[in-house]
Amino acid sequence: MGDSETFGVEKDHGEEVVSWLNEQAKAQSKKLEARLYGYTVTTENFGDFEMFSWIGDVQNARKMIIKASKRFKVKVIEGGYKPKEKMIKMKKFDFAKVKKGDKTIGQIQFVASRFGNKNWEIQDEERH
Repeated sequence: MGDSETFGVEKDHGEEVVSWLNEQAKAQSKKLEARLYGYTVTTENFGDFEMFSWIGDVQNARKMIIKASKRFKVKVIEGGYKPKEKMIKMKKFDFAKVKKGDKTIGQIQFVASRFGNKNWEIQDEERH
């Protein structure tokens, strides 16, 4: 079982997409549960995103978020790409792809403090 808090969907589409993800997972007997957690990030290049967390299989999560992007014609953030270096730092990092359907339109680097209960913030973004 995996989990991630760096997945997102275009603002104002969070409820319908997360609800659809959970319905599809249940109908297909896949291990995936998604939840909005009331946090929005604003990007310079891609707009605003409602962030959501999920618990389950990472491959299912990635496939289903792409299907949701196609179905609802929205941009999504597909997170959970960890940096390769294994250094201990004061902050934790996560990388994400911004997708519209199958097409990757950019990348985002998230950062959060290792201490306390801080939300993810965007440190860097790049348009493709």
